[in-house]
Amino acid sequence: MKKTLIVLAIIIAIVLALGSWYVSTNNTLVEMKGQAVKQWANVESSYQRRNDLIGNLVKTVQGAADFERGTLTDVIEARAKATSVNIDPSNMTPEQIAQFSKVQSGLSGALSKLLVSVERYPELKANKNFLALQTQIEGTENRINVERNRFNDTAGDYNIHIEKIPTNFIAAIANFEPMALFTSEEGSEKAPDVEFDFK
Repeated sequence: MKKTLIVLAIIIAIVLALGSWYVSTNNTLVEMKGQAVKQWANVESSYQRRNDLIGNLVKTVQGAADFERGTLTDVIEARAKATSVNIDPSNMTPEQIAQFSKVQSGLSGALSKLLVSVERYPELKANKNFLALQTQIEGTENRINVERNRFNDTAGDYNIHIEKIPTNFIAAIANFEPMALFTSEEGSEKAPDVEFDFK
């Protein structure tokens, strides 16, 4: 009888220890995934800031110069595409990240073309509003890069954690899936060609 009680006490202690470990590990995974999702919101916030600034930039450029309509149209269309792609951060895939990056890069390219093209307009370059917006957009591009890197760091830590033994057992049981990360676009390892066509 005494032996049975000792064995029962040991079994209960083991079950309680395993239960406690499961709860603790699960809570850690929930927190890590939550931090990555929160960081994704910061990424989207940075992109939204850029989208908001672009409307002001286009209005300033239109008002300050007899500007090429094609360049402005490209920016406006790229902005519309960029705002049409939404991702659920709790269920993102590499394909969704790639699509999001593609439309955002299209907007970055259109903005770069716009900022290079305005070099032809001295009255625009001297315009304080334009200079302030240009500085804001450059700062926003830096913020976007910082927030993307922070997201990759946070989601990367989570991805590593769910793969480690013995956490991977709980991750599998509780359906904690790896999160997709930002990756560079194809060809981005090559330096871009910068051309000034002032015909």
